[in-house]
Amino acid sequence: MDEGVKVLNDKGMTTAEYAIGTLAAAGLATVLLVLLKGDWVMALLQGLLQKAFTAGT
Repeated sequence: MDEGVKVLNDKGMTTAEYAIGTLAAAGLATVLLVLLKGDWVMALLQGLLQKAFTAGT
Protein backbone atom coordinates (compact mmCIF):
# COMPACT_ATOMS: atom_id res chain seq x y z
CA MET A 1 0.00 0.00 0.00
CA ASP A 2 1.26 3.48 -0.82
CA GLU A 3 2.32 5.33 2.36
CA GLY A 4 1.61 8.70 0.75
CA VAL A 5 -2.12 8.11 0.22
CA LYS A 6 -4.36 9.88 2.74
CA VAL A 7 -7.90 8.79 3.50
CA LEU A 8 -10.03 11.93 3.61
CA ASN A 9 -13.38 10.40 4.51
CA ASP A 10 -12.53 8.11 7.42
CA LYS A 11 -15.55 8.68 9.66
CA GLY A 12 -17.20 6.16 11.96
CA MET A 13 -16.11 2.83 13.29
CA THR A 14 -14.95 -0.22 11.41
CA THR A 15 -16.44 -3.67 11.82
CA ALA A 16 -13.70 -4.70 14.25
CA GLU A 17 -14.36 -1.63 16.41
CA TYR A 18 -18.08 -2.42 16.45
CA ALA A 19 -17.30 -5.98 17.52
CA ILE A 20 -15.03 -4.85 20.37
CA GLY A 21 -17.60 -2.27 21.47
CA THR A 22 -20.37 -4.86 21.43
CA LEU A 23 -18.29 -7.31 23.47
CA ALA A 24 -17.44 -4.61 26.00
CA ALA A 25 -21.11 -3.63 26.37
CA ALA A 26 -22.15 -7.27 26.79
CA GLY A 27 -19.44 -7.80 29.40
CA LEU A 28 -20.53 -4.74 31.36
CA ALA A 29 -24.17 -5.84 31.18
CA THR A 30 -23.19 -9.27 32.50
CA VAL A 31 -21.28 -7.79 35.42
CA LEU A 32 -24.21 -5.50 36.28
CA LEU A 33 -26.67 -8.37 36.05
CA VAL A 34 -24.58 -10.53 38.39
CA LEU A 35 -24.25 -7.66 40.87
CA LEU A 36 -27.92 -6.78 40.82
CA LYS A 37 -29.00 -10.38 41.36
CA GLY A 38 -27.07 -10.55 44.64
CA ASP A 39 -28.92 -10.59 47.95
CA TRP A 40 -26.79 -7.80 49.40
CA VAL A 41 -27.81 -5.45 46.57
CA MET A 42 -31.48 -6.16 47.21
CA ALA A 43 -31.00 -5.48 50.93
CA LEU A 44 -29.14 -2.27 50.13
CA LEU A 45 -31.88 -1.06 47.78
CA GLN A 46 -34.63 -1.97 50.24
CA GLY A 47 -32.86 -0.09 53.02
CA LEU A 48 -32.36 2.93 50.80
CA LEU A 49 -36.01 2.99 49.74
CA GLN A 50 -37.18 2.52 53.32
CA LYS A 51 -35.07 5.50 54.44
CA ALA A 52 -36.35 7.59 51.55
CA PHE A 53 -40.01 6.91 52.32
CA THR A 54 -39.65 7.39 56.08
CA ALA A 55 -37.40 10.48 55.97
CA GLY A 56 -40.21 12.93 56.76
CA THR A 57 -41.68 11.03 59.69
